[in-house]
This record gives sequence, C-alpha cells and structure tokens, in this order.
Amino acid sequence: MSDDLRLRGTRYLPDAEATADLGRALARIVRRGDVIVMTGDLGAGKTTTTRALGEALGVRGDVTSPTFVIAREHPSLGEGPALVHVDAYRLGGFGELDDLDLDTSLDDAVTVIEWGAGMAEALSDDRLHLTLTGLDDRTATIETAGERWADIDLASELGLD
Repeated sequence: MSDDLRLRGTRYLPDAEATADLGRALARIVRRGDVIVMTGDLGAGKTTTTRALGEALGVRGDVTSPTFVIAREHPSLGEGPALVHVDAYRLGGFGELDDLDLDTSLDDAVTVIEWGAGMAEALSDDRLHLTLTGLDDRTATIETAGERWADIDLASELGLD
C-alpha cells in the first residue's frame, strides 16, 4: 500500500456549521469503496463532519462518536452507499483495526476512520486524509493518496484554498 500523500488544500472552518458544510460537500463526491482517514485535535469536528456526511448520504441512524463501540455501520436508506464510522483512538495498531473485519464492507460503504492515521493506510491505496486542527477557529487540511482522487478538483468541490 502506498503512503504517498498529496496535499490538495485547506479550508477555514469558523464554526460548527462550516464544519458540517464540509461533511455535506464530501457527500457529493464520495462513492462506495472510499476510505476517509480523519485526524485532529479532540473536539476539532471529526464527528461533526462525519455526522453531516452521513445525513447527506441518507444513512440510517444518528451518526455519533463510536468511541466506546469502536465501529458503527449506518446502512443507506436509499440508493447511496452505507457509512461505516470507526473510532481507532483506542486501537493499538493495524492488527486491531484489521480484526474489525472492515474489508467485508469496504467495497459497499464509505468508511470514515477517526484517529486512523498510521494504521488505516493499509486498508486502501486510495484514501482521502482529512486533518482538523483548532477548536473554535478550525482548519481542515485535505490530502489524498491513490488514483481515485487524482482527477477530482477538490479545491472547487470542497472549497479549498
């Protein structure tokens, strides 16, 4: 698996609504099989972004932090992909992430892995990495790996600088 990341841009997120807007923008470009690796400060908006992504995808259930259950699957209520939401914060490495059997749903869902940097890279060569920094004045940094994202104009699709 390749770990070469390409910086695609940043986006200023002045409040929670702007953070949710990023999740809704992601929903317009993701498809089944996509892996999104989220990193960032505690409280920086990883779950807020994922919640808005799930709502925009039209998945079942409230998207909440899966900290205590590690992973939640939200089936699609329509024709779109399901959402698999993982919190890897308490996992000890790729072996424990692999034990979750995510590969059984990778092809059929959009998989978001919070705190996945350093272990989720082995799941797919094609990944979107989202790093959220700051608490009140957030900044989102988008990096990608793989051919899936090479021809997508993420600057205009996601409002990146």
